[in-house]
Amino acid sequence: MDWQALSVSLQLAGVTLVILLPAGLLVGRWLAYTAVVGKAWIEALILLPLVLPPTVLGYYLLSSLGSASLLGGLFARAFNLHLTFNFLGLVLASIVFNVPFLVQPVQRAFEAIPRQLSEAAAVSGLSGWQTFWRVELPLAWPGVLSAMVLTFVHTLGEFGVVLMIGGSIPGETKTIAIAIYDRVQAFDLSAGNRMAVLLVLLSLGAVATSLFASTRLTARR
Repeated sequence: MDWQALSVSLQLAGVTLVILLPAGLLVGRWLAYTAVVGKAWIEALILLPLVLPPTVLGYYLLSSLGSASLLGGLFARAFNLHLTFNFLGLVLASIVFNVPFLVQPVQRAFEAIPRQLSEAAAVSGLSGWQTFWRVELPLAWPGVLSAMVLTFVHTLGEFGVVLMIGGSIPGETKTIAIAIYDRVQAFDLSAGNRMAVLLVLLSLGAVATSLFASTRLTARR
């Protein structure tokens, strides 16, 4: 069992979720409540990482963040900081490929809230922030929780983008999914199977916990 690779995966999933959640809440709520020209194109752009092959997404991220790119070169010269083949590169890539997994469920959760409740809260004197925190977020929480679990689990299992943007550096960019691939390539099927089973159990446990919590919250309301 490659515990180091599992640790990298768990750290990556946790950091990605912490960074992406606030932005995902804001964007998802905005898409749910706002009607603007070109909204369909914005939603299509958000969904794009979901339908693109991982190698295509990984290629464009590598081209955009590599030292030869404008952004990557700027960070390298100004801060002596490289955006690829390190943990930072994995985090940036993970944020991009997880956007649809977080934003879409959050958007649907806020869309399901009757608008009359927000209007009633405003009439009662609640500010926009108070309405969000005390009315909208509790009602949308089951959907938000599902989005969080989907993002976390998807990060644990992502392979193609992670490999292209980070490589397979032990202790830094080698995730559990890459460790499984390496063991299979080395014909160490028993080790690969143990890690695959662990990943399945972690994913199943996370999804089951999310469904149980969502059911309890819905029943309590």
